[in-house]
Amino acid sequence: MNIMLKILLLALPLAWSQPDTAKTSSEPAKPPKAAKAAAAPKAASAELATDDQKVLYLLGASLASRGSQLDLKPSELKYVKMGLDDLLLGKQLKVNPQEINPKLQQFAQTRESAHQAAEQKKALAQSGPEKEKGKGYAAKAAKEPGAQTLPDGLVMIPIKEGTGASPKATDKVKVHYTGTLTTGQVFDSSVQRGQPAEFPLNQVIPCWTEAVQKMKVGGKAKLVCPSSIAYGDQGRPPQIPGGATLVFEVELLDIVK
Repeated sequence: MNIMLKILLLALPLAWSQPDTAKTSSEPAKPPKAAKAAAAPKAASAELATDDQKVLYLLGASLASRGSQLDLKPSELKYVKMGLDDLLLGKQLKVNPQEINPKLQQFAQTRESAHQAAEQKKALAQSGPEKEKGKGYAAKAAKEPGAQTLPDGLVMIPIKEGTGASPKATDKVKVHYTGTLTTGQVFDSSVQRGQPAEFPLNQVIPCWTEAVQKMKVGGKAKLVCPSSIAYGDQGRPPQIPGGATLVFEVELLDIVK
């Protein structure tokens, strides 16, 4: 167990053992709204002069990230700080953990559920315009030479015909690919990494499972994937907005035996 995790476990109540699933990306947690009294950014950064100070600062940020899904109000933060101070300074706790732990679990579950519902509502509201943009993009792509539009909205456009076998959904494939939004912004690329990707074809987004089975080894195609067969209304923030149509250039290099 690394030292950061040990400190986190010490600082957080033992009953709070649920994983932090609120954020799946590297986007930093939002700071508390009541930040008016905080020092100016330059002054604050100047205080972090030593590595120890930077580690301690990161500890605070880590704790805030873990608790961000609780959407704590500024008026509630003082009680969190009070508990941290008492525990870390070896003072007697002001409440009985055995008595309060069940209430803590209920509090965390209620706040997490509310946070997730709010995020889902926000994503759903934002997905509408993305879907409309995606429909327009797919309609234009469907007019490109050789384009094939499938019943679920997938548009496949051949770039290079392959001469090998076609994989089944249960096969593991080796591919090179670049994924972009309809704006052309790249969100993922094995080509840029310089390393082909390998994965079971039935463990990726439905668009890929369907399209790559229609390709032959050595072939390359452009895929236009509506959100319904990609990442849905939730997307994969911050790189992929909810409701986004995704565009891939996929080269099927091999079927891995």
